[in-house]
Amino acid sequence: MSIPAAVQAQQDKDTSLPPEAMFDTREIDARFPGILDGFAILAGAANVIMQLSHAPIGYGVMLSRVENGSLFKHPIKRARTTITYLAVALVGSQEEKLAYRKAINGQHAQVRSTSDSPVKYNAFNPDLQLWVAACIYWGYKDTRARLRGGQMPPERDQEFYQLAQSLGTTLQVRPDMWPANQTDFEAYFEQGLAKADIDDAMRSYLTALTDLKFLSPVIRVLFSRFNRFVTIGFLPQPLREQMHFAWTPQQQRRFDRFLAAAGFVNRLLPRFIRQLPFTLVLRDFRWRLRTGRPLV
Repeated sequence: MSIPAAVQAQQDKDTSLPPEAMFDTREIDARFPGILDGFAILAGAANVIMQLSHAPIGYGVMLSRVENGSLFKHPIKRARTTITYLAVALVGSQEEKLAYRKAINGQHAQVRSTSDSPVKYNAFNPDLQLWVAACIYWGYKDTRARLRGGQMPPERDQEFYQLAQSLGTTLQVRPDMWPANQTDFEAYFEQGLAKADIDDAMRSYLTALTDLKFLSPVIRVLFSRFNRFVTIGFLPQPLREQMHFAWTPQQQRRFDRFLAAAGFVNRLLPRFIRQLPFTLVLRDFRWRLRTGRPLV
């Protein structure tokens, strides 16, 4: 399936990416300490639930015809491409962002509803992509604050907010679509949570993701209870309710103790260990780009 002409024109003459931020993984950690810490990946499933809580996004993923991008069929590849996007969108060069956009657009061209689809969706819809980017930004901020014990200084917080618009503009979100300031963002995000609509089919799909049913039985036995615990812990309460997940004050206290311990250990680790998941996928991405191999 071909990429829509308007999207192809945007790729050929980029007008949507904001000015390039020249941060490598060392510099971004110096300016925004902990923002690329690998421990944040623990919140990944919760963030996916947040993104897919909007029915057109959820059904677009659940019914996607892109078999090689399916989490349930190719979990390692899907994890690699997702983490790569998170890294490239924040610290990639303009050339790297454009290359990854082109590769992802090739996949997204196949993600659109048909006349038989219960929900209408299109992966090139910038409004849907904005919600995904907003969830990712919220996740970065939330996990960093939990693991580091607080927010960044206001000037750094605002600087990261501006940088984070590339989480959307690396695809089809225009810079002017990103909420003008963090107050506007909070209003947009709260409205987005209120629009969440998780039906039975989507709830079943997301529960299977929470319980690691896309991995081998051995891994599920070892890690599914832990993954369910941290996933529910990282979810905003409205989405716990939509997912029919129970969460008691006792569980919240256990989760808080876990985060305190994880944050303590995380802060003791050298930067290259903390950032290892992101630096590994960046190295792989740059090797693929340099040698002409598929990026996704």
